[in-house]
Amino acid sequence: MITKKPATIDEYIFTFPRDIQKLLQQIRTTIKKAAPKAEECISYGMPAFALNGKKLVYFAGYKNHIGFYATPTGHEAFKKDLSVYKQGKGSVQFPLDQLMPLNLITQIVQFRLKQNVEKAKKKK
Repeated sequence: MITKKPATIDEYIFTFPRDIQKLLQQIRTTIKKAAPKAEECISYGMPAFALNGKKLVYFAGYKNHIGFYATPTGHEAFKKDLSVYKQGKGSVQFPLDQLMPLNLITQIVQFRLKQNVEKAKKKK
């Protein structure tokens, strides 16, 4: 059986149980509010938001957590705030049984957005 990989964030979210869909949608909405000009895409098989051709953040659903990927700079800048969560190289895990830290996600996205805009200005 061939499983079609999701081509859109809507398709990706739809593959999860309703309770996880709700959390993924909350994160998606939070990112869209923080970076309204960013474009949605699927990259590395997970939802991502990009601006000026560069990825700002990625997120993904799992059985017990939501993975959030803000590239090394986003994680480094918010190291203290993220220290309460399990982390991997360039990733942080938000447990499904806890409230999603939407304010922290907003701050990280705004930080990544600022970095992205500054890099784009330097290239001009």
